[in-house]
Amino acid sequence: MEPTQKVKKSVRIRLEKEAAKLLPTGGPSTAHLVNIPTSPRKMRLVADLVRGKKVTQALGLLRFEANIGAEKIEKLLLSALANWQQHNEEERIEDANLYISEIFVDEGRQLKRLRPAPQGRGHRIRKRSNHVTLKIDTKVEKLRSKGAKEAATTENPKADAKS
Repeated sequence: MEPTQKVKKSVRIRLEKEAAKLLPTGGPSTAHLVNIPTSPRKMRLVADLVRGKKVTQALGLLRFEANIGAEKIEKLLLSALANWQQHNEEERIEDANLYISEIFVDEGRQLKRLRPAPQGRGHRIRKRSNHVTLKIDTKVEKLRSKGAKEAATTENPKADAKS
């Protein structure tokens, strides 16, 4: 057995980074927003709007959504897209078939303030904040044979009427 050598912290960090570069890339990319000064309830409305959607479709929805949270989530989605591009330099974003695999909104800290009330009292005001986590991943579509498509349309006559 070899005796273990003590390695400087800076050398160990550099070696870990080099080892991480050799690992296979791909998989989901994550982005976080912390302490956004809007209530989690309002932000969840926007998160529910884009959950499970393709990235291009979600960007289109967020661009024209009137809610203030849409602007923040759009910026977060662009950040996650840049993270994905950083890990998958050889792939094009257009060809990757990316979708929002997971998005959730957690409560952040609350700032507690007092609002003057009648007769010398004070009412407590809670200024809420939230944390948003967003993950994007590639969706692999299953290829169906021509016979399977025909069988599916004969079983479901409503699909024929919509076509």
